[in-house]
Amino acid sequence: MARGRSSAGTDRRRHGPFSDGAIGRARLIAVDERDHPKASAHDAGVALSTIGREWTRIGCIGFGGPPTHIALLRRLCVEQRQWLEPGEFEDGIAATNLLPGPASTQMAIFCAWRLRGAVGAVVGGLCFILPGLVLILALSAAFLTSHPPGWIVGAAAGAGSAVPAIAVKAASGFVPASWGRIGRRRAEKVRWILYALAGAVAASAVGSYLVLVLLGCGLSETIVRRPGRRSPGSLRSVVPVAAGHTTAAAGIGALAWVAFKVGALSYGGGFVIVPLMQHDAVSTYHFLTGPQFLTAVVLGQVTPGPVVHTVAAVGYAASGIGGGLFAALVAFSPSFAFVLLGGRHFDRLRSNHAIQAFLTGAGAAVIGAIAGSAVPLGRAFENLWQIPVLAGALLWLFVVRRGVVSALLLTGILGVVLAAAGVKV
Repeated sequence: MARGRSSAGTDRRRHGPFSDGAIGRARLIAVDERDHPKASAHDAGVALSTIGREWTRIGCIGFGGPPTHIALLRRLCVEQRQWLEPGEFEDGIAATNLLPGPASTQMAIFCAWRLRGAVGAVVGGLCFILPGLVLILALSAAFLTSHPPGWIVGAAAGAGSAVPAIAVKAASGFVPASWGRIGRRRAEKVRWILYALAGAVAASAVGSYLVLVLLGCGLSETIVRRPGRRSPGSLRSVVPVAAGHTTAAAGIGALAWVAFKVGALSYGGGFVIVPLMQHDAVSTYHFLTGPQFLTAVVLGQVTPGPVVHTVAAVGYAASGIGGGLFAALVAFSPSFAFVLLGGRHFDRLRSNHAIQAFLTGAGAAVIGAIAGSAVPLGRAFENLWQIPVLAGALLWLFVVRRGVVSALLLTGILGVVLAAAGVKV
């Protein structure tokens, strides 16, 4: 019996979990894992059907703008499926916030790119964009037609009354971070104020040159923060933009220019696309009237997905469904290009002082531009009753502290009621 137990014990020592062989194998596995880390989701390959399904879901329920989109992506990719590490996700957010164009769309493309490379990025990006695009084109067909029903006109006029208030609210939300980013010295604060004033004046008075003002403020801050050194590519950045601005002709070229500005030259929050588009779409190329542009902004706010969908409404007004699809293609293409061509270099963006300085200056100008856009948006009102509705929207957003979508819905309902009561809308 003793020999049996001793023999069994010897067998366990030879073949059990703490045997010399097992320990040796464990060491080999440890060395192998150290030299060849565990495959990420990108290496293992998340099914494209899964990416398509989940990104479509986010595109359908993503009401509320970039904060909602980022929260949904984080919950899916980091918390629930654990496809991405928290640090990797946060680094992606930081990098996309440094790029022009819609940051949440770029983040959706980036997450899908990390999971399945270029094909995953295209599938994920399209599935995120298409639900809202289809909806805004359908709504544009109803609201931007030549002779819409009276209740639609009332809803558009009522909700449009709140748009200037939403512009001011959007601008105010960016102030604390931008004000802190510029620095603590008095000269830095003065520069921030000057940049913001330049953006506000450009948006309210000379909207067609707003892009040049944003670039000028960004380049000025870059030069100030790098004394004695020429800002890399400064002339190369401005000349093509100026040339594009002066050579864009009416028609498809004009629509492409407006959409390109939205997708590749918009720095800061999504609402900056409003002053970037307004002057060209209304005054220069006459794609829409002032009230119609207010309606397009409303449609971009109440549909899920990125606010950049507003450009599809402008495209629809310019040239029907084809124009809407073309404008969306031009506006979103830069986001795909940034991720597909530069995704592997995103970590360098955060350490590039020239880019940081440029965005510090341009960001302040963007805030001023968003706030300044409230002036031409308000001038587009056609009825006196829209002024008290605007005042109510300001109270709703700043005093009651409720959301943008609820403000648009309430003012839209009020417009329908007024139209039904026979009030001119």
